Amino acid sequence: MAENIRVLLAKVGLDGHDRGVRVVARCLRDAGMDVIYTGLHRTPEEVVDAAIQEDVDVLGVSLLSGAHMTAFPRIIKRLGEKGVGDMILLGGGVIPDEDVTKLKQMGVADILLQDTPPNVIVDTVRRLVRDRGAR
Repeated sequence: MAENIRVLLAKVGLDGHDRGVRVVARCLRDAGMDVIYTGLHRTPEEVVDAAIQEDVDVLGVSLLSGAHMTAFPRIIKRLGEKGVGDMILLGGGVIPDEDVTKLKQMGVADILLQDTPPNVIVDTVRRLVRDRGAR
């Protein structure tokens, strides 16, 4: 099943640190998933459009800059505008606990913080895709 999972990972905004997202990309690839990494300094709209173009199951957005409460609402809005509300949206990086709850209420499927072990990341992606079912 993992061979069929497609994931797009993105860094949104001015955050210039991408070591963590590259580690995540590697662990997902090692687990047999197709992973696309868009690179640094993308807009929310660019990452949603790229995720649609790549026909991914999961859009993972890494944020360390504190811009999560502005970036994720824009991402969610764009997903709705493009009619892909069934795309799984994950967040990662450095996000305060109180904001994790708010983001999940907005529609982010899960938040995987910077200290999440690689096997938990892989298991979470597989579980979310399995629970969502075929698109």
